[in-house]
Amino acid sequence: MNTSRIALGLALMVGAVTTSSIAIAQEKFPDKPIEVVIHSKYGGGTDVTARMMMIRTRRELGVDMSVTSQRGGSGAKAHQYALGKSRDGYTVLALTQTHLYTIARGKSPLTIDDVVGVARAMDDPTFITVSANSPYKSLEDLVAASKNEPLNWGVAQIGGTEHIGLAQFAKAANIKFKAVPFGSGAQMVQALMSGAIVATLPNVSEGGPQVADGTFRALAVLGNKRLKDYPDVPTAKEKGFNVKTSTTRGYWVLKGTPEDRVEMLSKAMVKAMNHDVFVNYLKSAGLTVDDSVAGHEEWTRQIKEEYANAVEALTDLGLIK
Repeated sequence: MNTSRIALGLALMVGAVTTSSIAIAQEKFPDKPIEVVIHSKYGGGTDVTARMMMIRTRRELGVDMSVTSQRGGSGAKAHQYALGKSRDGYTVLALTQTHLYTIARGKSPLTIDDVVGVARAMDDPTFITVSANSPYKSLEDLVAASKNEPLNWGVAQIGGTEHIGLAQFAKAANIKFKAVPFGSGAQMVQALMSGAIVATLPNVSEGGPQVADGTFRALAVLGNKRLKDYPDVPTAKEKGFNVKTSTTRGYWVLKGTPEDRVEMLSKAMVKAMNHDVFVNYLKSAGLTVDDSVAGHEEWTRQIKEEYANAVEALTDLGLIK
C-alpha cells in the first residue's frame, strides 16, 4: 500500500513538472517586459552596453526591456537574485569575466553548469604596452628582460581580468612577474610613464588612444589576429605565445530556460547588435561588430573556455585553494 502511494506521488510530481514545462513552452514569448540584470553601478560600462543592446532588441522582440542593478559580491548578489526568478527567459543577466571568477572561487550560489550563454556583445582584446620611452622595443625584449628578474606589471586589481591575463601570458612565456594593483587607470598611466611599473595590459578601448598618440608602445595584442586599426601590432601568438585574453561582455540565462526562448533571445540580440546604432557604439571604442558580436553557441563555448582558463590561472596565483 505504501509503495503504491509513493509511486503515485512520484508520478504526480513528474506530471506536474512536465505540465509546467509544457505550459511555459506553449506560452507566447515574449509577451511582457524583459529584465536585464547587471552586477555593477548604473552608468558604468556594463550598464551602457546593455542599454545600447536594448535599443534595437526591444524592437525585434516587441516588448520593453529594463536594467536592474544588483550590486554586491562581484556578481554573487545578481546570481542570487536570478535564482529567485522563473527560468522563463524574462530574466537575462549581463556577464563579464567577474562573474566567472566569482563562480570559480566558490563565492556564488551557482556553478558554471548553470550558465547558458545568449549572445556576446563585446570582445575587447588586451594589449601588452610599455611607455614610449621604454628600452623594450619588442615583446621579445620584454620577455628576455623578464627572464633575468621579475618586472613590475600594473593591473587594476589582484585577481581581476588583467591579472589573470598576465598570469596566462607569463606561464606561456615562462617568466615571473610582480603584479602592482592600482585604484584607477589614471594612476596606472602615471606609474607607467614614471617607470614605477614596466608594462601593463590595457584593453583596446582603454589603451587604444594612448597607443595611437604614441604615449604607449604596444608590443603585442593578446588576440587571435591583428587589429584593423593597429596593423603594426603583432599578436602574441605570432611570437610563439598561445595566449588570448580580452574583456568580454555578453548576456546569459540560467540553465533550464527553454531552448527555443534562448534561441529567440539570441537571434534578436545578434540582429539588434548588427544595427548601425550598436555598430557605431563599438566603433567608438575601437572595436568591430564582426569580432565582438556572437550568438548562443559561440558565446556559450567561449564562456566555458574562459572559465576553465580562469580556474587554472587563479589556482596558479594561489587565489583558489
